[in-house]
Amino acid sequence: MPRRGDALSTGEKKLKARATGFLYRIRRRIATALAIVLAIFFGYHVVAGSNGLNIYEQKRVEDRELHHQIDALQQENDRLKEHVEHLKTDPDAIEREAREKLHYARPDEVIYTLNNPRPNTSGVNQPPAATNPGGR
Repeated sequence: MPRRGDALSTGEKKLKARATGFLYRIRRRIATALAIVLAIFFGYHVVAGSNGLNIYEQKRVEDRELHHQIDALQQENDRLKEHVEHLKTDPDAIEREAREKLHYARPDEVIYTLNNPRPNTSGVNQPPAATNPGGR
């Protein structure tokens, strides 16, 4: 026959085992919830954070645009180098450049230039301003 002290200790052991199991389940649920919250937090920052995917994609687009700009500038630079070489070696090119840009002329030659209308920077067609000597 079991003794009374043994019965209580067995009951206490069962109660203690139940309490331990309950605490283990609670801690496990809390840890799982915390892991889910952290995963959501990090996922949000990966997508929308200051160094997230959205910013990364914007930087990639900017990088492509800058590479296109670099290519265009390099092509223009090559074209200008060819123009300089052409001016260094071709006397006809030098003469044409002097006539067009500097308005040089040969002796006994007359150059007529037509006044081009000034470009309208405001974007609105305006009639020429009338001169009013009296200021009225």
